[in-house]
Amino acid sequence: MRTRPLTRAALPAAMTALGLTLVACGQNGSVAQDRTAAPAAAKVKDPLVATYDGGLYVLDATTLKVVQTIPLAGFNRVNPAGNGRHVMVSTATGFRVLDAVGAQLTKDEFAAPKPGHVVHHAGKTVLFSDGAGKAIVFDPRGLGNGLPQATTHTTRHPHHGVAIALANGELVVTHGTEEKRTGIQVLDKGGKEVARSEDCPGVHGEATAKDEAVLIGCENGALLYRNGKITKVKAPDGYGRIGNQAGHEESPIVLGDYKTDRDAELERPERISLIDTRTGGLRLVDLGTSYTFRSLGRGPHGEALVLGTDGALHVIDPERGRVTGKIKVMGAWREPLEWQQPRPTLHVRDHTAYVTDPGGRKVHAVDIEAGKVTTTAELPQAPNELTGV
Repeated sequence: MRTRPLTRAALPAAMTALGLTLVACGQNGSVAQDRTAAPAAAKVKDPLVATYDGGLYVLDATTLKVVQTIPLAGFNRVNPAGNGRHVMVSTATGFRVLDAVGAQLTKDEFAAPKPGHVVHHAGKTVLFSDGAGKAIVFDPRGLGNGLPQATTHTTRHPHHGVAIALANGELVVTHGTEEKRTGIQVLDKGGKEVARSEDCPGVHGEATAKDEAVLIGCENGALLYRNGKITKVKAPDGYGRIGNQAGHEESPIVLGDYKTDRDAELERPERISLIDTRTGGLRLVDLGTSYTFRSLGRGPHGEALVLGTDGALHVIDPERGRVTGKIKVMGAWREPLEWQQPRPTLHVRDHTAYVTDPGGRKVHAVDIEAGKVTTTAELPQAPNELTGV
C-alpha cells in the first residue's frame, strides 16, 4: 500500500491483536502522569508551536518571534489539544502535553506506541495509537495538572487509524490491519456497534462539517456518516484517493486532496476535492499548481484554503467550486520525497493564515480577508510542522 503514513516513525514490534474494549484509563499503566506540578504562569497570549529538527519553538502569534526554544530529540508532531492552552506533541513514546501558553513541555504523557492522529470535536479530544490500535478519549479541559480521566476503545488489530467522538456519545473509528485498512464502524456511548462499512480501501483522515457530518477518506472516494447513516461518496476515477481533509463547522462542504496515480513514488496533485455532505456530491477543482498534505485549511467564513507549491495561498469558494483569490506568500517550492522532511505548512486561526517557509527559515502571517502578508519573522532553524491553540 502506497498510502503516506502520517505518524511518528515506528517503534519496533507489532502489538498483539486486542479485542474491542471500552475501559477507563485515567489511572492505568497506559497513561503516564505527574500531578505534582502546578500550571505554569501565562507567558504567551496566543501561542503558535513549530517543530524543527531537534525541538520545538513557541512563537508569539502577533510578532511571530520565538518566545521559547524547547529541545526535544527525534521527529515530533504537534496538534491542538482543544482547550485553548495546550498542544499534544507526538514523540517516540506517546502523546506529550505541551503548555503552549506557559511555554513549557510538561512531564504528562499519554503513553502510546506509534502515536498518530489527534482529533478534537464536540468537547472531546481523541488520540489514536497506531501501534496498539487504540483510541484514547478525554475532555481536554482536564489538562494542566496531570492527565484527565480517559476512556479507551481498542480495535481488533493495530493499524494507522483515526477516531472521532460525537456530541451524542458515539465514536466513529477506523478498522483494518497494519497491511490493509478497509473501513469504519460507529459505536454508541455504550460501545455497541450501530453502523459499519467495509467500502473504504486505504481509509485515512477525517473531517467534520456543518450539522456534525463526518467524512472519512478512502482510495476510491470517501465515507460520509450523517444522521446515523453511512453513505459512500464515489470518486470519478477507479483510484481516486482522498486522504487529507479540512472541514468547517459552519460549512456543509469538506475540502480534501485528490490523487489518481496508485503507483507514483510521489504524486504531486493539482486538483482538490470538494464534498457536499448534504448531498454526497463530489466536485474536483483544478488549481494549476500542486500542493501537499500540509496545505489544506479553512478560512473564518468557511473558505477553502490551499497553499500551493507556486508559493500562493489559493482561496476557493466551496459552494461554487471556484478559485476566488490568490495571495502570494513566498517563492515557488517543491515537495520533498520523504514525508517527514520539512515543507511549507498552513495553519489557520480566526482571520489569519500562518505559513512556514522552511527554505527561508521563516514564518508568515497572512490576513485572509485583506489578501496580504502582514508579518514575517525569521527562525533560528527551518520549521517543519506548525499549530496553535
